[in-house]
Amino acid sequence: MWKATIKVMLKKSVLDPQGQAVQKALHALGYQNVPDVRIGKYLEVKVALADRESAAAQVREMCERLLANMVIEDYTFELTEA
Repeated sequence: MWKATIKVMLKKSVLDPQGQAVQKALHALGYQNVPDVRIGKYLEVKVALADRESAAAQVREMCERLLANMVIEDYTFELTEA
């Protein structure tokens, strides 16, 4: 069994209105040294497969089919034995 730790973020070329709102709020609280904020998703998914290569292939497929919008988002993941 493998645990995939997945991070999904908007592509750098895509405007992040949530991130901008958080940045403005931080500035209003006095944190002027925060030049940029990007909001993303963090997921943990367990995959019951015997080998790392099969688990990685399945996680990639899940990300590209459902977990990330490949038009506007990028993803990264790490696998650890669970």
